[in-house]
Amino acid sequence: MASPTLITPTSKLKSLLPIKARATQTPPSPPPHQQPLRRQFLCLAAAAAATTTASLALGGVQSAFAASDEEYVKETAEVIKKVRSTINMDKNDPNIASAVAELREASNSWVAKYRREKALLGRASFRDMYSALNAISGHYISFGPTAPIPAKRKARILEEMDTAEKALSRGR
Repeated sequence: MASPTLITPTSKLKSLLPIKARATQTPPSPPPHQQPLRRQFLCLAAAAAATTTASLALGGVQSAFAASDEEYVKETAEVIKKVRSTINMDKNDPNIASAVAELREASNSWVAKYRREKALLGRASFRDMYSALNAISGHYISFGPTAPIPAKRKARILEEMDTAEKALSRGR
């Protein structure tokens, strides 16, 4: 296919027209004042990052994502309540799609907020909640928001919710 000629049944060789490259213009160089501004910005950003890192190393500032234990317990209990109400809805309920959308939003924000917390990763309540939310999200992503959850999966999710709730009440 690299040949510049076209072979036809008439055995006459026809030459293909060569492709002419268009003349390209080089883009104008940036004004001279942009480079120093960019350098100044990068220097300031590096200094700010170094300052933040130093203050974190000294223990002066807590993590921006750290949540109090009471907040974790409260938000986890709210998500548990939402999970139970959503998966126990009748499959013919006209509000099930909106309830599933709300549940997915709540579960995504819960996971995004608490999955980075090293102190919570070892808790039984976090482990069970994460597992149940993963099962629920996987089901609704695969089968759609109106598909009923199978009995075995529903029983496992509710059991994980119960154990997570017990662990929360025990401070675990």
